[in-house]
Amino acid sequence: MMPWNAEDLTLDLERFKGTARLFPLPDLVMFPHVMQPLHIYEPRYCDLLNAALDSDGLIAMSMLAPGWESDYEGRPELLPHACLGKIITHQRQDDGHYNVLLLGLRRIQIESELPADHTYRTAKVKLLDDFCYTENDDAREALQAELTEKFSESLPQGQPSNPNVEELLSSEIPLGVLTDLVSFAVPFDLKTKSQLLGESDIDRRAQMLLSAMQELETQGPRTSHGGGYLPPFSTN
Repeated sequence: MMPWNAEDLTLDLERFKGTARLFPLPDLVMFPHVMQPLHIYEPRYCDLLNAALDSDGLIAMSMLAPGWESDYEGRPELLPHACLGKIITHQRQDDGHYNVLLLGLRRIQIESELPADHTYRTAKVKLLDDFCYTENDDAREALQAELTEKFSESLPQGQPSNPNVEELLSSEIPLGVLTDLVSFAVPFDLKTKSQLLGESDIDRRAQMLLSAMQELETQGPRTSHGGGYLPPFSTN
C-alpha cells in the first residue's frame, strides 16, 4: 500500500490539461473532499489505473445514464457531470486486480469524448469552480447551522457514534465542503446525488440538500449502504 501526503490533496492546475480518464459506474456518485475505496478488476479499468499511476494519478468518476444496461461493454451514454479524483493509495493483488483509495478533488463537466485510442474512455472536461453570491453572505451562517443540525438528526440512531463525523460536525469547515460530505454520506437516490454534484452554487446546493433531507425524512427510517452510513467499498 503506497503512502500519501499533503500534496495529494490538491490538483496541479499547471499539469492538468483538461483531458480525463473516465471511470463510469451506474451506482456511485463521487464528490470532492471525500474518499472512496474502489476494487478494480475489469481489464479496461485496470488499464486505466495503470495509465493513471504512470502519469498524474487522476481518474474521473462519472455516472452512466439510464439505459446503460444494454451497452455496458461498449460506450453507453454518460451523465454530464463527474468528479475528478486522485489515487491516494493502491494495492495490486496477485490476480492483477487493484484495491484503490480515491480522493475527490474537483467537479468537472464532460464536454466531449475523445476517440477510442485506449481500452478505457477519455474526454475533454471543464473544471467547475464552486461560488457564492455576496448578497447571500448574511444568511450563509444560518444556512450552515441548519444543514449541520439536519445532518446530525439524520444520522442512524442506536448505532455507535462515529468520532470522525462528530469531529466534522463540531468543526467550522466551509459550507461548500460540508455540502459535499453530506451529499456523499446521506443515502439519497442517484438522481438527487447527481443533481447535487452538478450544482456549483454553494448556497443553492445547501438548500437543495435541506429539501432532499426533508423529503427523505417523510419516507421514514431507511437503512443506508448495507447498515453503514457512508458508501461502501465500490467495485467496477
